[in-house]
Amino acid sequence: MSNFKTFSKGILEENPVLVMLLGTCPTLATTTLASTGVGMGLATTFVLVCSNIVISMLKRVIPKEVRLPCFIVVIAGFVTFVSFILQAYIPDLYDSLGIFLSLIVVNCIILGRAEMFASKNKVGASALDGLGMGLGFTLALFVIGSCREILGFGSWLGISFEDLLGFWPEPMLFFITPAGGFFVFGVVIAVVNLIMRAKNRKPKEKIGCEGCPHKAECTKQEGGCDAC
Repeated sequence: MSNFKTFSKGILEENPVLVMLLGTCPTLATTTLASTGVGMGLATTFVLVCSNIVISMLKRVIPKEVRLPCFIVVIAGFVTFVSFILQAYIPDLYDSLGIFLSLIVVNCIILGRAEMFASKNKVGASALDGLGMGLGFTLALFVIGSCREILGFGSWLGISFEDLLGFWPEPMLFFITPAGGFFVFGVVIAVVNLIMRAKNRKPKEKIGCEGCPHKAECTKQEGGCDAC
């Protein structure tokens, strides 16, 4: 698999949230605002890339019998580091993410990539895989968070449309509730499925002699295909 394929597959083709349906809990819990969704996505991306690199480096050292506990210890170390950084420099985001920041330790996306990819591949490929999956996760949270913030609060990234434009419809608070989160989540998944189907759709067969299943028999006749 090429480096570009390793990196890009997580953005759409194997998006961990919208295709593989992993990490649903933080996706729904932290996307009432686009900013918190991006914050969770970037924090997860950092942990994913760093843990993939370390696990790939230690894959021959870690005994298979205790690989999952070892993976969790590595991941927990990076989650603790991210928590300290956010608490010190971005306390508002730290408070917004709350317990879900600590729960990155047991995020299925990170554990899944550690088990399925990092523990079986080289360091460079593992880093690209973690970066691609992390960006795909961040993009999904950003899209869902943007939809919910625009519809539920009438703002985007903290910018009020009413203050900016002078008017804006009454926000629909439904979209910042758990039910609204599930609704937007389902709609975004449906759109991604449509994109994937269009991308994988086979081209139509050629019309005419080139696409005719009886071309071989026609060419034997006098006049060739023109006589068909």
